[in-house]
Amino acid sequence: MKKQLLSAVLAATMVFTLVACGSKDAAQTSAPQTATDTAVTEDTSGTDTAAATEPETTGPDERGMQDGKFVDTRHITVELYDRNVDGGTEAGNNAWTQWIQQQMLDRYNVEVEFVTVSRWQEADDINNLLASQTAPDICYTYNYSAIQTYANMGGVIDLAPLLEENKDLVPSMFDWLGEGVIYQDLDPNAGTLWAIEGKRNEICRINTFIRKDWLDTLGLAVPSTRQEFEDALIAFRDNADTLLGSDASKMVPMSISYDVGWRAATLIESFMDPNITDKEYYVNGYDSRAFTQNGAKEATRVLNKWYNEGLIWKDFAVHTGDDTTEDDMIKAGFVGAFIHNYDYPFRNGKDSINATLAAQYGDQAKFIAINTFEDKNGGYNKYTYSNTGDRKVFFPATNDEPIASLCYLEFMSQPETVEFLQIGEEGVIHTVDSASGAVVIQAPDDAHHDWYQNSGKNIDMTINCNGLRLATPELTTLSLAYAYSDVDPDDVKNAIEVAQVDAKTPKTPSVGDIQAETEGTDLDGKRDQTYDKAVVASEADFDSVWDQGMQEYLDAGGQAIIDERAAAWDATYSSDNL
Repeated sequence: MKKQLLSAVLAATMVFTLVACGSKDAAQTSAPQTATDTAVTEDTSGTDTAAATEPETTGPDERGMQDGKFVDTRHITVELYDRNVDGGTEAGNNAWTQWIQQQMLDRYNVEVEFVTVSRWQEADDINNLLASQTAPDICYTYNYSAIQTYANMGGVIDLAPLLEENKDLVPSMFDWLGEGVIYQDLDPNAGTLWAIEGKRNEICRINTFIRKDWLDTLGLAVPSTRQEFEDALIAFRDNADTLLGSDASKMVPMSISYDVGWRAATLIESFMDPNITDKEYYVNGYDSRAFTQNGAKEATRVLNKWYNEGLIWKDFAVHTGDDTTEDDMIKAGFVGAFIHNYDYPFRNGKDSINATLAAQYGDQAKFIAINTFEDKNGGYNKYTYSNTGDRKVFFPATNDEPIASLCYLEFMSQPETVEFLQIGEEGVIHTVDSASGAVVIQAPDDAHHDWYQNSGKNIDMTINCNGLRLATPELTTLSLAYAYSDVDPDDVKNAIEVAQVDAKTPKTPSVGDIQAETEGTDLDGKRDQTYDKAVVASEADFDSVWDQGMQEYLDAGGQAIIDERAAAWDATYSSDNL
């Protein structure tokens, strides 16, 4: 049961009336009258008299705004990921960013300048910008502990009083995110709010993919158990000549990356207890890599076995960050299976994995999503995203335009803004299917190349919305399978269905800041190194390598996080489940 203090804090922040930032309803009631509106009356004595009342005028409010716009032009800087997409557009200067800039200027009289950071080094980049006090006015990151660290040093604006005083500016944001998501990170004791969580409109997370044409060539059924999956990998390895001909030496039955905790998620989660309590999942869920969850070690032991049998890409651990080696290898047709984001083979239009394979080898060459790692109950235990837990939006203390920044979040929450950024104008990057009415995404032609989306559905721009969000939920669901150009919608539909089988949506407890999460010493690095070293170790050395790495992780701050999370849970809830 939530503590009374949290309820009191939330109640105190939720008593203000929603009035649109850009709405002119209130302004119109006191707008200056035109000449034709001036009342003229006829005196009973025969003398005409014009009303002496002067037209009423209203000036700027205390925020410097009139009729929903700033009287004086404001300027804000906004973080934007740069994925360095081959064949894409300049991340911070293209048709999409220019549209945003013009809309913000027209609606709010706010100039927007984009500051790009590497998507693949975003944690380091944002740390450096914060440390040098040169961070953009609006920042977002997946790394909440970095926000906490700088908040503790006075480097981040507390959004709780800012929202309390200016809630009338952001009605669309409250409509879209809801009170629960907006105040997800509210500290129930201090009442501080350092960041606003983004919302996921698609909660499918990770799938296992396998080359369907390779299975067909070898006469193999689609694997539905771990043993059948292993047998398929062995068949790929042993039939490299048949599958790859002169490129047989390049055969990789299964590929993973240095980020094993993410890239083996479906396998790891199959080893976890399907009946795990909310508390246990949270206490051991410091990050999304399941490193300290019960079952991670035994799942990694399976990967170690496969690696030593030549079933896993031998060089996976040395390719990190934005290295494209693995994707290039998959697109070249040398890989039989991998685990990744639920829609990974369909992303990036003509440059997607499946579109590239089809262009080289025919439409039959494709990856399909499968459920193949059974849990102890015979199901396929896995986790979706929660509707929170996406990017965290925050304002550094150097932000001297917090009101204008709130207007940007309002603009990015409005349905018409998100829809345009995701699907653009009809005929440019989407069409409408005449039979079903579904929105069908298409790659822009050369004449419209500046409308190329460097990230799927422009996720890097829709900073508090992750996933397709169209006019209605029904249209969104209908169109989701068509939201990827140059691939078969049925393959997308299958991937969505596979990702949902036996999937659990994790609860999102609100227990306040966990101080230990800001004090760990390179925990992500230690986690990744342990996963990697354990996979490539000899089978005889597996236990010692894993145990040593785990102990170093715990000693570096992992155990402190587990202990503080457990204490915070017990202080907030009366049972092991929410």
